Amino acid sequence: VLQMNFRGSTGYGKSFWEASFKQWGQNMQNDITDGVTWLRKQGIADQNRVAIYGASYGGYATLAGITFTPDTYACAIDYVGVSNLFSFMKTIPPYWKPYLEMMYTMVGNPNDPKDSVMMHNFSPVFHVDKIKCPLFIAQGAKDPRVNKDESDQVVAALKKNNVTVQ
Repeated sequence: VLQMNFRGSTGYGKSFWEASFKQWGQNMQNDITDGVTWLRKQGIADQNRVAIYGASYGGYATLAGITFTPDTYACAIDYVGVSNLFSFMKTIPPYWKPYLEMMYTMVGNPNDPKDSVMMHNFSPVFHVDKIKCPLFIAQGAKDPRVNKDESDQVVAALKKNNVTVQ
């Protein structure tokens, strides 16, 4: 098991945290992919048997991994993962509203034209046609932070692409 301390992981100082701002699906994801590549080059991981699993942001990283680097993983498990940066930002729970401006700085502001393009480009739900491996999705119906719609959107997009979903 490789558990990455990708950019934005806490406990590594302010600069490391700030290096993650507006890097969902980009440099944060590259850190994970680079870790998998290193494991393969070291002979630690079998090229054809790497799985990716994550919850919440980790679920996002799972979906990003299989959509942006689809040849990297043999299978994936997304547990309460963010799939659409727009709907994620729109469903900020009331108790997080004081942090909304900070979330805009960290993830992106859907009302900013430049951020909006970036958010579309790095929302896995818009790229499910690139998925090549089996995907297991788990979602709590009453999750207060990552709304059930995040998972439902992935399932709907897969079905739209004629993928059989159980």
